[in-house]
Amino acid sequence: MAARFLRVSSLAAAAVASCGIYLHNRQLDLSDLSVIRFGRAAAATAFISYDYLTAFKGVEYGTEDYVALRSKVHLRSAERLRDLCCANRGTFIKVGQHLGALDYLLPEEYTSTLKVLHSQAPQSSMKEIQQVIREDLGKELSELFVFFEEKPQGAASLAQVHKAVLHDGKIVAVKVQHPKVQKQSSRDIVVIEALLKAVHLLFPDFAFMWLVEEAKKNMPLELDFLNEGRNAEKVAKMLSHYTFLKVPGVYWHLSSKRILTMEFADGGQVNDKNYMQKCFSEMIFVHGFVHCDPHPGNVLVQKCPYSQKSQIVLLDHGLYQVLHAEFRLDYCRLWQALIRGDMSGVERYSRRLGAGDLYPLFACVLTARSWTSVNAGISSVPVTQSEENEIRSNAALYLPQISELLNRVPRQMLLLLKTNDLLRGIESTLQTRASSSSFLNMSRCCIRALARHRKTKAASWIRRVHITLMESVQLWTITAFELLLWVRTSALAHCFMALLC
Repeated sequence: MAARFLRVSSLAAAAVASCGIYLHNRQLDLSDLSVIRFGRAAAATAFISYDYLTAFKGVEYGTEDYVALRSKVHLRSAERLRDLCCANRGTFIKVGQHLGALDYLLPEEYTSTLKVLHSQAPQSSMKEIQQVIREDLGKELSELFVFFEEKPQGAASLAQVHKAVLHDGKIVAVKVQHPKVQKQSSRDIVVIEALLKAVHLLFPDFAFMWLVEEAKKNMPLELDFLNEGRNAEKVAKMLSHYTFLKVPGVYWHLSSKRILTMEFADGGQVNDKNYMQKCFSEMIFVHGFVHCDPHPGNVLVQKCPYSQKSQIVLLDHGLYQVLHAEFRLDYCRLWQALIRGDMSGVERYSRRLGAGDLYPLFACVLTARSWTSVNAGISSVPVTQSEENEIRSNAALYLPQISELLNRVPRQMLLLLKTNDLLRGIESTLQTRASSSSFLNMSRCCIRALARHRKTKAASWIRRVHITLMESVQLWTITAFELLLWVRTSALAHCFMALLC
């Protein structure tokens, strides 16, 4: 017996040693092994599930003690999820970033904790970067660039960006994909899907399968940098009439599926909300081609070297949403109804967009406003801090209903909700959430989009002229209203009223 145990122990030791030598020789990181990645994810899911199953025993639902305990459980779970994303990297960080952007859809403990993933993405070594460039472009760094900055300008979940100088002296930004992401992403999505299904069995109200569906659809697109280059050129052409917008040009001969070389753009993070609102309202309502990741790191402000005026520089074009015409027009009509306080229109177009009987919740989620403000017309009621707090607390209170809503609405709506929340986050940072200007810009784009659609359906030139005149009247009405608001809030108006009094 002892001899058999010794033989088995010797064989096991030899096997472990062999595996260790193999992994060392291949310089494999244990984190790259699927079994390790799955084990981490399964363990984190088990801990989080057990916490929610056991933490509330003996605590009465709805009491102050329950609310306080729920906040603590949310925070513990969010921290475990954040740590899992940081350990597994790649797709896990991308999914965590998506959740962190849903400010008005998820409990604040989750969104505030997961937001740090935008600044905690992993970095690839210079050796790995050189290997990707060598494999995809077939040349060494020194053959392509006279200078290549080793420290990246920024690192994200899927890639990192380096500043470089070409042999003709032009400064470029070289975006290089992390070498292991392509291979790991499909496996990671399978793991996330399996674990979400397991959680759904334990907690039927937790129905976040839409998250997996979006990852399956969008991850291959985001991992194809040639697709990103084409998106950049398309949006540059589409919004070329905006002189304040700059989209860096693509160097196609230095680009591949894993490498994207573009003009280098420097600048501070976005600080002009009016430009942002015009760009994104036109993308959504008029063209239906929407940049779906406008967090501050992807939107810079610089001075144009020729005009000396401020320019918005739009970066990272990997994730765009193409809106179907019928969806886009219903979305336009819904926003017009929300702005005017037309409740029959709000119900009609919310239902057409898949919200069903949850249309009041859908209206609040879409606008990040209370039901009282929605009834009054969101353009006429400024956002208050108490309303902000109410909306954020409701994200925790109505999580099962929000989860059901997100599974009901068309998939196109999901990335729009994320885009809306990211833009609102920028407005909150700039302290401009209470302003009506965003709604006025949206109104203009909705009017233009619907007028364009009606003209395509018009049977005669007289009808087209009539539509054009009505469009002009509506646009001038908005301009007059905007002027009135400016007069009311301007210092000159206050001085004039003071003199009269």
